[in-house]
Amino acid sequence: FLQNYHLTKKTIDDDLSKKAYKLFLERVDYGKQFLLEEDIQKLQKYEDKFDDELGSGKLDVSDLSSKLVKARIKVIKDFVAKRLKKPFDFDKDEAYETDREKREYHEDLDDLKDHWRRSLKYDVIVEYLSLKDDQNGVDLDSKDKKKKEKAKQAKKELKKLSDMDLRAKAREKVAKRYSKFFKRLMKERKSDKLDKFYNSISRVYDPHTHYFVPEEKEDFDIEMTGKLQGIGALLREEGSYIKVERIIPGSASWKGKELKAEDTILGVAQGEDDFVDIVDMSIRDAVKLIRGKKGTLVRLKVQRPGGENKTIRIIRDEVVLEESYVKGATLEVDGVKGKFGYIKVPKFYRDFDNPSGRNSSTDVKNELLKLKKQKDLKGMILDLRGNGGGALLDATLMSGLFIPKGPIVQVKSSTGKKEVHRDTDGKTYYSDKLIVLVDRFSASASEIVAAALQDYDRALIVGAGERTHGKGTVQAVMDLDSSTPMARPFSPLGAVKITIQMFYRISGGSTQFKGVTPDIQLPDSFGYLDSGEQSLDYAIPYHEISKVKFKRWTKSKIPTPKLLSLSKARVAKSEPFKKMMSHVDWYKERKEKTLRSLKLKDMIQFRKEANDMADKLENLFENKALKVGLLEQQKSEVDKERAKEFREAMSKDLVLKETLNIFEDWLRS
Repeated sequence: FLQNYHLTKKTIDDDLSKKAYKLFLERVDYGKQFLLEEDIQKLQKYEDKFDDELGSGKLDVSDLSSKLVKARIKVIKDFVAKRLKKPFDFDKDEAYETDREKREYHEDLDDLKDHWRRSLKYDVIVEYLSLKDDQNGVDLDSKDKKKKEKAKQAKKELKKLSDMDLRAKAREKVAKRYSKFFKRLMKERKSDKLDKFYNSISRVYDPHTHYFVPEEKEDFDIEMTGKLQGIGALLREEGSYIKVERIIPGSASWKGKELKAEDTILGVAQGEDDFVDIVDMSIRDAVKLIRGKKGTLVRLKVQRPGGENKTIRIIRDEVVLEESYVKGATLEVDGVKGKFGYIKVPKFYRDFDNPSGRNSSTDVKNELLKLKKQKDLKGMILDLRGNGGGALLDATLMSGLFIPKGPIVQVKSSTGKKEVHRDTDGKTYYSDKLIVLVDRFSASASEIVAAALQDYDRALIVGAGERTHGKGTVQAVMDLDSSTPMARPFSPLGAVKITIQMFYRISGGSTQFKGVTPDIQLPDSFGYLDSGEQSLDYAIPYHEISKVKFKRWTKSKIPTPKLLSLSKARVAKSEPFKKMMSHVDWYKERKEKTLRSLKLKDMIQFRKEANDMADKLENLFENKALKVGLLEQQKSEVDKERAKEFREAMSKDLVLKETLNIFEDWLRS
């Protein structure tokens, strides 16, 4: 599959093997927490044999690495259990390196144990300071009801504990966490070993080529469609237990009204079969037991927060993840006559197995039609921030909603064959002023839409930061069970996601690597992060091809230079933006200083500075003049609570506030 279909046509040889070997070591022992230099020397002989092992299927390097890591885990597990029974000296002047990339493999076991001692001390101090916060009731003033209730309970439980007791409790909590961590590591499955080996090879091809073990393929399908079959409860791990975080409105659990948030699930039974105990089980394995086909029965043994045990019967159904879907709203600002349309697109979803299922482009079209019925609509915001992409078809269709017809994106395969994806319906669903919002996390299909509308001069692209992510490649997911009939007896085998094409703007340049540069660049609250395609190993480089003929938008001209000048002047004077950038600068400086002092007083000071900076950013800004009108009626209490959260988030969105300012400038131009 890799050699035949991948865009780069790389050969699986010794050179590729050496690159895969380095990635393999990172996956086997991320952070250099277990393997010693002598272990690495034993594995070194496989450095140029990954190509041979892939061909033979023996995977001796996986077996050996697993054996070596498990042997070290046993030693470290015993060391951790014993060391956490004794107190640490919080006044001793020593440090711990938090950046895994700056560490070297340890020379011997004593050196490795000393690394773990420092790591444990760091964890215990962090846990101790968290317990001190709970004892002092730090979250008692929280607006979050759940958080406030937890703070009350924690303060009550910790009230009588002395400082020594708190330190002991911190060690106890860290010990429990690591006990579970080691137990999981020792339960390595064959699929885990396959994942490490095959994805070390696939990542040398490019960052988006990936082998999915069967359960990962299921998660990928859910991600693409926004739907799954199950009970409709979001779960979380808490110590050894699986707890219900919240119930998804409209789901089987929501309709049954028995399963509640904060219930602890102790056991799962399929139909009338016996219960399987899920205490100490990973959330991934627990979810596999709870999910199932629509119409089937699952029984849950749960414990209520008050201690009551209960068995709940639920008939599984289709669960719709509303957070994945397009949302529309109207925005009004005091002092500005009229409304602005707002459409949030979290991802480009499409259910390819169901032609009548929901898809993002149709949902955007429907929101546009609703918004056009609003009186005095002055402009539209299409928000693609944080949107990592999805279906290429929807990128083409969505772009076409804003132009009559024409080319949207060029796609070129490894054979050199070029294809132009076009909007052909001759219809424009919205023809007035349009701003597209992007950020560093807008990728793939998001970049196609932003690039096309920018090339047509159809929209003003406003972005937080210098560029979008820079993923300009197309992947195909090939199911191994259906693609390789001879392997069916070994089903399920999972799937391979392979980069097969690169897409290009209609103006000729690729969005790959470089991304899309916004017309107006606003300060980026994540400016301290190394993210985007340029930060990834083995990213495919930027490339250009010839442009295609297209007709630019002529109904109205965007006064970009004037809008940019006014926005720059406003941002330069803005106190919230100044605070945001001081926060970014502070984090950039902190990011370089990865060696942490293990003295308690230094940790307290470090934590205080970090918390103060986080508080400043959280309370950075609130646009009380903004009125948000949702297009859907909020019927249930859950819907009303979600609507409230949505409005609050938008009122604190500094980039959205400046976007509305830009629209005001545009209206006056």
